[in-house]
Amino acid sequence: MKNVLKKVKEKNMYAVVVIKNALDNRRGEGFVDSAVKILIAVVIGALLLAGLYLLFNGTILPTLTQRIKEMFNYRG
Repeated sequence: MKNVLKKVKEKNMYAVVVIKNALDNRRGEGFVDSAVKILIAVVIGALLLAGLYLLFNGTILPTLTQRIKEMFNYRG
């Protein structure tokens, strides 16, 4: 019974040390880094989407419609 109580006490002390270390940590590394990463991903995604939109609307779709019209043009 003493061994069981001793093991429980050791586990509790370990948990207290882990929690104390987590609370004493003042780096602030989680929130700011995550926010910056998300912001960078959103900006790069928006730029990529805008570039693809301009590419498709300005270059690919007009020539594609022209080629389709020429393909089905039976007059000449």
